[in-house]
Amino acid sequence: MAQTSFLCLLLLLFVFCTSSVTMAKKSGDFIRTSCGVTQYPDLCFESLSVFRRQIQQSPRQIAQTALHVSLSRARSVRSYVSTMTRVKGIKGRDLQAVKDCVDNMGDSVDRLSKSIKELGEMSKGKNAASDFMWHMSNVQTWVSAALTDENTCTEGFTGHGKNTNYRIGIRRRVTGVAQVTSNALALVNHFAAKHY
Repeated sequence: MAQTSFLCLLLLLFVFCTSSVTMAKKSGDFIRTSCGVTQYPDLCFESLSVFRRQIQQSPRQIAQTALHVSLSRARSVRSYVSTMTRVKGIKGRDLQAVKDCVDNMGDSVDRLSKSIKELGEMSKGKNAASDFMWHMSNVQTWVSAALTDENTCTEGFTGHGKNTNYRIGIRRRVTGVAQVTSNALALVNHFAAKHY
């Protein structure tokens, strides 16, 4: 009896593990295929594949997760750039560019936060189609504006001053955020296109 129970438990464990591996593979394939619509597909897959379980095969969830990744990175970069305002030796136009970048990244964080909330609040009520289009339009507008804020930040460090380490560091970090935001926007647009 005990041996039969043990064998049944092993069989259940095997079935569970096999189905988990199959689901993870399908989720990974879905993420890779979805990332094909983005400008930076390798970065997209790298940043989202760790969220396979949450994403599964949901176009809405992959868009939502991509926005969360972008928001997390934007917050981190805003914090980093903010510390640069206290670095000795950064003066004049360079200091102003850093301060402007802090403002731009703050706006980007705000817009990405609004986008996540808006995507999460999409209703399935009577006027689902018109509600969806209204919410989606808001999300697309805010993510586009966040991307513009990030690009504006990097533009503040071109054309004047030396290519110092802090300028290179800020540009590299903000460019990384802009790339994941661009990917998030592509995934949001892809999700929206499936419903229009």
